[in-house]
Amino acid sequence: MTNTADFREKMLSGAPLAGTFLKTPSYVLVEVLAQSGLDFLCLDAEHAPFDRAAMDACMAVARALDFPVLVRVADASAREILQALDYGAAGIVVPHVDSAEKAAAAAKSARYGLHGRGYAGSSRWAGYATQTMPDLLARSQLETIVIAQIEEPEGVDAVEAIAAVEGVDGIFIGPADLSVGYGKSDQTSPELYAAIERCGAASKAHGKAYMTFVPDAAKAAEWQKYGLSMFFIASEHNWMRAGAKEAADGVHALKNGA
Repeated sequence: MTNTADFREKMLSGAPLAGTFLKTPSYVLVEVLAQSGLDFLCLDAEHAPFDRAAMDACMAVARALDFPVLVRVADASAREILQALDYGAAGIVVPHVDSAEKAAAAAKSARYGLHGRGYAGSSRWAGYATQTMPDLLARSQLETIVIAQIEEPEGVDAVEAIAAVEGVDGIFIGPADLSVGYGKSDQTSPELYAAIERCGAASKAHGKAYMTFVPDAAKAAEWQKYGLSMFFIASEHNWMRAGAKEAADGVHALKNGA
């Protein structure tokens, strides 16, 4: 397992990392998945019903286990970013980043400083007032992760400028959203593959981690050639359903009276 404090460094190293989106707002699932061998989780506060209490509970368990957890925030507002990080998130995934200006605003909101995250030494992330201001200011710069999600064609067009933004640590390409944005109904178009290549080149040129969503490890192996090293694999919904279906199918295949 990758420790939370070292997660940004490992992410930027290009080591292959496996995680998943957590859709169920339950701290128990954080505890269970921390035993799985995954490198990280991402609480999906954009598309799943995470309220403040549920996110706080999930983060309490994650920090106690020293298990890296990101949050895909509902939007790029300073309020959403500050809350996720105060609870103890290792970093944030910011959806719908389609300009360098949006990327810069998110990066600023994620770090302590004037017109950014301000300063709060009493949060869980800050150790509940047990750490000094100099230490926390340094940690804010060294440990906090900001990932820009590129999911519209406009984001692809601006990806070189987005990747160049100081404080953006990773580029997340969203293949499903991009495919829809290009007017496609599947994820096999030349436009999508060109976008994956372009975002990969921009990430490499600016020393940023490059990541995406994949349904399984086979797709991760197939797409690694684009420079991707960090994979958000399906979600616990997919895995629970697949495991349950396999077990049910096995029982249903038994012969009557056997």
